[in-house]
Amino acid sequence: MDTDAATNKRTAALPQVPGKIIAVHLSYESRVAQRGRKPSSPSYFIKPLSSVAASGDPAGAEVARPAGTELLAYEGEIALIIGTPAQRVNPADAWSHVGWVTAANDWGLYDLRSNDKGSNLRNKGRDGYTPLGPGLITAAEVSPEQLRVRTWHNGNLVQEDTGAGMFFPFAQLIADLSQHVTLETGDIILTGTPAGSSVAEPGDVIEIEVDAPDAAGAPSTGRLVSTVVEGPGDFDAAIGSLPKVDDTQREEAYGSREAAGLDPHPALTAELRAKLAEIPVAGLSQQLRQRGLNNVTIDGVRSNRPGAKIVGTAKTLRFIAGREDLFTSHGGGFNAQKRCFDTVGEGEVIVIEARGETGSGTLGDILALRAKTRGAAGIITDGGVRDYAAVADIDIPVFSQGAHPAVLGRRHVPWDTDLTISCGGTVVQPGDIIVADDDGAIVIPPALAEEVAEAAAKKETEDAWVFEQVADGHPVDGLFPMNKDWRAKYEADQQAGRS
Repeated sequence: MDTDAATNKRTAALPQVPGKIIAVHLSYESRVAQRGRKPSSPSYFIKPLSSVAASGDPAGAEVARPAGTELLAYEGEIALIIGTPAQRVNPADAWSHVGWVTAANDWGLYDLRSNDKGSNLRNKGRDGYTPLGPGLITAAEVSPEQLRVRTWHNGNLVQEDTGAGMFFPFAQLIADLSQHVTLETGDIILTGTPAGSSVAEPGDVIEIEVDAPDAAGAPSTGRLVSTVVEGPGDFDAAIGSLPKVDDTQREEAYGSREAAGLDPHPALTAELRAKLAEIPVAGLSQQLRQRGLNNVTIDGVRSNRPGAKIVGTAKTLRFIAGREDLFTSHGGGFNAQKRCFDTVGEGEVIVIEARGETGSGTLGDILALRAKTRGAAGIITDGGVRDYAAVADIDIPVFSQGAHPAVLGRRHVPWDTDLTISCGGTVVQPGDIIVADDDGAIVIPPALAEEVAEAAAKKETEDAWVFEQVADGHPVDGLFPMNKDWRAKYEADQQAGRS
């Protein structure tokens, strides 16, 4: 088959052969929450025409995972097909330049991603890695917010989101691209994928559908079907990059460390968590101070459940000072606060920067319940809590500055998650180890956690022995701290207890 005939066959389901295929890196709020990073502006990469596998065949097409590779990941996306050329258009007019909408699967082989990250040529530009179709939706018959993308992995629904869930809406993407390159009739924009994309194995079937269930006639593209097969893996090291897999690429391909079967918090093992649960915060504070870390306490917060203990890793959330226009743009929808509570992992502690502002609530009973059902270890905020009594009845410890009835918009704008924050006068980074009890809350750098826990446990044993001596009537002078004689007695008792 000649080149033109092959191209025409692969693009038969499209209005015409596209001149270029432009893909967006990140655009959905749910994907940002999953990845833990939010770009300030959209970024793009080009996919070659040879990657297209458009077909109206209901049986779909095969997608090859090269032999010896591991991380072939699917991404269900809404594809926009340009109907009339767009050059320097404004967002208000952008949608009028879209002729059709279809479904896309932005396949990527993460084994080849490290050397081309950003350009994505080798991992996303391979032959057949841009299936499109099978049907088209006329863009003029729907509004961008009505469009929905869904993905099924072996019959199980794994992705679902709409145009309303994008922080870079379709109109912005079109307008932005058109100020740099002319979008010509037939060009395709892959608009990014929501949370839920993952890895497929040979034999797996991935189906993607784009529809508009609330539009007149509920138009749909039908299901775009891809069956994964094993292909040749004869990469030549003398020519170029070889497949390479590490835990970072596994996490990116599966969407999270947990989904990839990796320890979500490698610094906080089950053994260390259990040890920290037995050590008072006061003892940990002392050990950190001896190592030069004085500013590690989250000051001013108290538990709503006396006797409660928190041990976990930090998942951070930042509120900025309230401003009406910013609350309008950032306070509604799937905002940073909701993203944080909706994606907190098991054993994580939500730590909120509220600037010590107590004149508004930073969470209430519904969000506290959501954190509990997600398996969070606790919540710490240097602001207020709404529904205080109801939150206290939920079986999750919450440390705060106290109760306040006002809603979030009175003093705060939910701004961002999973970044370095300041809470209660100390810095908290994602992944820091948080321990809290009736004495307060403390932040432990992960690299020091084992050392600090071991030293604190040893000191607790020593302090318990000193307590017994004081209870027996001995004066503290020379005993607390122990002088040479008392130290000898202590060590002798310890040795006797071990023998």
